[in-house]
Amino acid sequence: MKEPAIKIPEGCTEVLLHACCAPCSSAIVEWMLANGVRPTIFYYNPNIWPREEYEIRKNESKRHAEGLGIQWIDGDYDHEEWRNGVSRCEVRGTRCEDYDYSSEPERGLRCEQCFTLRLTRTARKAQELGFKYFATTLASSRWKSLEQIERAGRQAEKTVPGTTFWAQNWRKGGLQERRNQLLKEFGFYNQQYCGCEFSARGAGALTKPLLREQMREAKRQHADKMAGWSAEIVEKLWQQIGESRVVMAFWPLPDEVDVRPLIDRLVAEGRTVVLPKVTGDETMELRRYTSQADLSEGAFHIMEPVGEPFVDYEQIDVALVPGVAFDAAGHRLGRGRGYYDRFLAEYLAPRTSHLAPRIIGVCFPFQRVPLVPTSPHDISMDACY
Repeated sequence: MKEPAIKIPEGCTEVLLHACCAPCSSAIVEWMLANGVRPTIFYYNPNIWPREEYEIRKNESKRHAEGLGIQWIDGDYDHEEWRNGVSRCEVRGTRCEDYDYSSEPERGLRCEQCFTLRLTRTARKAQELGFKYFATTLASSRWKSLEQIERAGRQAEKTVPGTTFWAQNWRKGGLQERRNQLLKEFGFYNQQYCGCEFSARGAGALTKPLLREQMREAKRQHADKMAGWSAEIVEKLWQQIGESRVVMAFWPLPDEVDVRPLIDRLVAEGRTVVLPKVTGDETMELRRYTSQADLSEGAFHIMEPVGEPFVDYEQIDVALVPGVAFDAAGHRLGRGRGYYDRFLAEYLAPRTSHLAPRIIGVCFPFQRVPLVPTSPHDISMDACY
């Protein structure tokens, strides 16, 4: 008789399942429920960065579990604690602090220590709740080392008496194919990198098209919060603009930070506001804005100014620039047409010390990402809010 691809441990009718994300857990949970094992989801992934990415993945996992009527437990989040943990690690006799763990490739020592930290916490939660068995959906990813995951699980069960790690290759038994089907059926957010800032730097992890796709999904996830965030961001921008007399702003699209109240406030105070207007396939210019009567629908259904042209670029004190994503170094990902990069490069980026408009990226919190892939012509921001 052929040995089954997935074997249930003897006497196992319930398990604490560490879940890294909804896509990875979907087929596993479905299989368990169909085979007499009831999982309780434990979402503990402090490796994920930035916090906004973590919240998106967490909410998807919770949505999936609640839809199936199974218990879901939040393991909480402390990224700095996780970083300290992996930096102090010792894996198979090698101490991570003795080398640059941040430069470790995927499946290196850092990853194994990460698995050990998360599975040890899972084992402790299992002990606390009275579960004998615990397992992890990490073993469903083709990007992970099954050997590392099993070693981490065995170390966790050794550390926490009374618990047993269900070591299983969850890619078998057709579960990998089923995962892909459920991904589409549930409409899950499908992340493009493992989770931490180091994995985000991996080859091919953050191409511009993939990052744009990720941000589109993130906007869908956070649609109900954007208005509140916009109000908070406008207040921060107001503080940053200070006494600036000439401000280059933008009339927002529905999925961008709503800076219209800021524009109105600037105009009311007698400041000069200029907005971009697309003039060709590769070019844009600036027009003065005094009221909404100055606007008309232009290219790509964007409301654009039709007022007086503005060419005194040296008079601009602050330039507010929207984008799809920004990183800590100020790198910006646009929508792909390159209008802002060409304009900034020609008129605002070649700045002298006494004529230096401050270029500020404007974005929602989840649009701050670990790394934005760049091209030679991309212009960096001086700050992002």
